[in-house]
Amino acid sequence: MTSAPSADAPATSARPDPAPYARPGGFPVVGVVGGGQLARMMQPAAVALGLRLRVLAEGPDVSAAQVITPAPVGAAGDLDALRAFAAECDAVTFDHEHVPSEGLRAMAELTSVQPGADALLHAQDKIAMRERLTALGVPCPRWVRVSGRADVEAFAADAGWPVVLKTPRGGYDGKGVLVLDGPGDAGWATADAWFADWSGRGPLLAEEHVPFTRELAALVARSPSGQAAAWPVVETVQRGGVCHEVTAPAPDLDPDVAAQLTDVALRVAGGLGVTGVLAVEVFEVERGGRREVLVNELAMRPHNSGHWTIDGSVTGQFEQHLRAVLDLPLGETAARAPWTVMVNVLGPAEIDERHADLYRSYLHVMAHDPGVKVHLYGKEQRPGRKLGHVTVYGDDLDTVRARARHAAAFIAGEIDE
Repeated sequence: MTSAPSADAPATSARPDPAPYARPGGFPVVGVVGGGQLARMMQPAAVALGLRLRVLAEGPDVSAAQVITPAPVGAAGDLDALRAFAAECDAVTFDHEHVPSEGLRAMAELTSVQPGADALLHAQDKIAMRERLTALGVPCPRWVRVSGRADVEAFAADAGWPVVLKTPRGGYDGKGVLVLDGPGDAGWATADAWFADWSGRGPLLAEEHVPFTRELAALVARSPSGQAAAWPVVETVQRGGVCHEVTAPAPDLDPDVAAQLTDVALRVAGGLGVTGVLAVEVFEVERGGRREVLVNELAMRPHNSGHWTIDGSVTGQFEQHLRAVLDLPLGETAARAPWTVMVNVLGPAEIDERHADLYRSYLHVMAHDPGVKVHLYGKEQRPGRKLGHVTVYGDDLDTVRARARHAAAFIAGEIDE
């Protein structure tokens, strides 16, 4: 922390002194752009580290703004709001990847921004990601840029059907992803609309459809000085394009595959200059009698696949992310127990009167199984929306998994007891 200038010091164009925003003792102020559940879950970690957290929120009642103050309201694309926010922070990081590059660079003129614009581009733009990963020799599905139906069909003639079509920017949790089974697929109406919408902005991304055996994720953290740490590789299960269940470590994972995936994640973090937490989501495939991994997505922030670490690891991903953002020594990543299972609480298709009150369901779960850790995000219920998650750890995988699934299902209203 820089000390305040003396009264007779010459004027300077440097950013305002952050002392008015710091906790006693000069501990740093970290700003988070975005007020979702990821920013919310950074707050306990910040308190434990002695830091002060600020959030630039999308609205006054969003998830993080309920527990973090101050939480000025501002859009991720509002340059004035971003500059004003950055001027009050010693470092800025993110709840999501949707801050435009010009906003990232504007904040970087005032304070430390982690990860930086050059790294974050590869989590914002899927084509840029594929180009860079390919250049780094990272295993990926076959891919190509496409600008129309003819391009997709030409790619399919080589890679085969189905083809996965993706919008380069803006997609998450299954959005912006379309699987086309062939020339007569009904999804072409959506594909044609995407091509028309993106005309003039650039091509879309087409990838081979990977017949994977399961989905895995590697979570690592890297600091600006290059220190890195990795958690055990996990297995993830999706529901409707949304991460629903995570098992740590991934059961029956070949140690060589685990080592390969961890090496890939660390190589990506170093090669792209990532700072903070990086999640590398992959497909595990079997080719020629061997298990291999193909990188599907990147996230340069705490990630759903790492929520298990809050309770199941010596150092959780939110604490580690803050450590990395401030270039503090990284924490130990060992698991607290042989098995940890995290299950998301997703909004039910129909919200009945009993389950409209999540607090009552939460109390029931706490009483029924005191070993379950419940994290709710303060969100209004909608079908399929991430409302929270539960975590259980222990010695027996079947027991741990059953307890976590039961707790999440009860809170979500899928079961009555």
